[in-house]
Amino acid sequence: MPPRPRRNRPTGQSQLNEAAQLADQLQAAGYTKRDIARIINRDPSLVSQFYTKHKGAAFVPALQQVLAAVQMGGITDLPELTALAARYTHRRTTASGTRARVRSKAVLITPTGTGTGRVAAQAIASGSSRLRPLIAEAARQGLRLAFTVRLAKTGYLHPSGSRTDSPGIRRDVIQRADHTEERAYGSAQTGGHDAADFARRVDAAGGDVTAAVHQWLVETGRIRPDAHILHLEVRTWRPR
Repeated sequence: MPPRPRRNRPTGQSQLNEAAQLADQLQAAGYTKRDIARIINRDPSLVSQFYTKHKGAAFVPALQQVLAAVQMGGITDLPELTALAARYTHRRTTASGTRARVRSKAVLITPTGTGTGRVAAQAIASGSSRLRPLIAEAARQGLRLAFTVRLAKTGYLHPSGSRTDSPGIRRDVIQRADHTEERAYGSAQTGGHDAADFARRVDAAGGDVTAAVHQWLVETGRIRPDAHILHLEVRTWRPR
């Protein structure tokens, strides 16, 4: 089936703003929108808004330098391109010269440390970025963390209900009619996981929460390396 056309994207190169044109050239060089977002240290949704909302003017100098480095300097390493872009990317400042506050979704963690975030297929495919602030704030507050994943049954290495897989599973294993299972890893009863450790894992994965959780599940011998996470939920609480 051919890809569905984007509704809000203008047709024709001349109708794209400069940021979108530079992003197109980087994509032609083999980089994805997600790569470009990492290079300019922003959320992937912002790169999409270069096309749909004509944003990105502030990133033009950085993108120009990155494109020149790729096309003429032969630089392809993402961390090196990110460091280059950082020299030309600056947060807005207020009239008094202080750093402007950036609008973002609030991360709701109660005084007891309780917080919950859930993502499904579309967000998982883009790295579950909306869960990253929750994990980062939980790490800052020294909280504990647990998560629930849903996979195809064949993706797990241990049978349903195995205490080797997830002792103290919350509400046991949830089996669904589509041959998938939800399994929980960590709880207040078992102590859960150190949020700071998971925050470091997420940072090491370039902010990709999906990849960080998947890597942990593979490293600890719980899922097959080719298994795909279909649903992800993160929960936090304050240790007693």
